[in-house]
Amino acid sequence: MNKFWIILSHTYMTRVKTKSFLISTAVTLLLIVGLANFQSIIELFDDGKDEIAVIDESNELFDAYKESVENVNENIGIVAFDGTEEEGKEAVQEEEYNALIVLSTNENQLPEASYYANTISETSNQQVLVQQLQQLKVAIATQQAGVDEAALAEIYAPVTFDTIALDETAKSEEELSQARGIVYVMLFLLYMAVMMYGQMIATEVATEKSSRVMEILVSSASPVTHMFAKIIGIALLGLTQVGLFVGIGYYLITSKQDELTGGFFEIFGIQDTSLSIYIYAIVFFVLGYLLYATLAAMLGSLVSRVEDAQQMIMPMTFLILIAFFISMFGIGMPDSALVTVSSYIPFFSPMVMFLRVGMLDIPAWEIALSIGILVATIILLAVIGARVYKGGVLMYGRSSSFKDLKKAMALSKKDK
Repeated sequence: MNKFWIILSHTYMTRVKTKSFLISTAVTLLLIVGLANFQSIIELFDDGKDEIAVIDESNELFDAYKESVENVNENIGIVAFDGTEEEGKEAVQEEEYNALIVLSTNENQLPEASYYANTISETSNQQVLVQQLQQLKVAIATQQAGVDEAALAEIYAPVTFDTIALDETAKSEEELSQARGIVYVMLFLLYMAVMMYGQMIATEVATEKSSRVMEILVSSASPVTHMFAKIIGIALLGLTQVGLFVGIGYYLITSKQDELTGGFFEIFGIQDTSLSIYIYAIVFFVLGYLLYATLAAMLGSLVSRVEDAQQMIMPMTFLILIAFFISMFGIGMPDSALVTVSSYIPFFSPMVMFLRVGMLDIPAWEIALSIGILVATIILLAVIGARVYKGGVLMYGRSSSFKDLKKAMALSKKDK
C-alpha cells in the first residue's frame, strides 16, 4: 500500500508543477474573474450615451420619436439638429454625433426615415431606432383609420398560453428552469474533465514507457497498483483544479450577489436548484471519470510513444462525443426514447442519466439501475484493464491496433 501512495503522490506532484497545469489554471481563473466582473468591464469601456442627431422635416414626429426611443434604451440620446442635411452628415463625419436620422412623411402621412452613419456595422442601435419608428407608424396609421388604440393593443398583446402538466409527478416549467443550469454545467464539466484528464492518463503512461521509466516502476510495484495510483493521482489533480474554479467562482458570486442576481443566473436557474441535483452531479461526475479514466489507462498502456496515444484513445473520444451530443439533444426532449435507452448504456449514462434526473421526475429504481450498471461496468473494466495494463506496460514498439489487447492479456498471464 505504501508503494501505491508513493506513485500517487509522485503523479500528483509532477503534474501539478507543470507549466501547462499552472498556465491553464491561471487563464481559467482569469476568465472566471472576468465573467464575474463582466458588467464592470463593459461599463469601463462605455463611452456614455450614443447621440443621434435628428432632422424632422415633418415638424410633427420628433417629440414622440425621442420619447419612444429613450424610454426603450437609455443609452441612446435623441438630439434635434437645426442645420441642413449636409451639415448633419458633416457633423457625423467629424464624430460630433454617432449618426443622423432624417424623418419625413410619405404621401399617406406615415413616417419614414433615412439613417446616416460613418459605419453601419453596429446594428443594435439601428434595430431600436427602426422598431420605435415602426411603432410610431402603427400609432399614426391606427389614428388615421379610426381604430381604437386600446383595442389594437389588446389584439397585439401576447396570447396567454399556460403549460400545465397533468402528471402530478412531472416537473413544472419553473422547476425545469431551475435544473437546467446545473445540468448544462455538469455536462460541460464532465465532458472537459474526461477529455482532458483521460488523455493525460494515457499520455502519462506512454511517456513513462518511452523513457523506460516503466521498467523501474513495474519492478518495484505491481502494474495494477501503478494503474490505479495513476488514475487516483490525476483525479486528485482534477479535483484540485476544479476545486479552485468552484471555490473562487462561489466567492465571486456571493460577494457580488446583488449585482449578479437575475440575468444569467435567473435564466439558467442556478440560484434555486435543489440540493439533490448537486449530489447526483457529484455521483455521476465521479463514476463517469472512473469509467473513462480506467479505459484511458488501459489503452495508454498499449502504446510506447506519446504520438500513438492520441490515436489509441480516439474511440474513447468518440464515445464521449456521442454521449455529449445525446445529452445536448436531450435538453429539449429529455423524455425521448433515445435519451431513455441511452441513460442505461454505461458509457453514456454519466451524462444522459444525470440529464434525466435533472430535467424529469423519474423513479428511484431507474436511477439505481443506471448507477448499478455503471458501477458493474467500472468494476469489470477495472478487472480487464488491470490485466491489459499488466501486460501492456511490458510491450514496446509501435502499436496502434486493438489487436494488441489480446497480446497484452497473454503477457499478463505469463507474468503470473
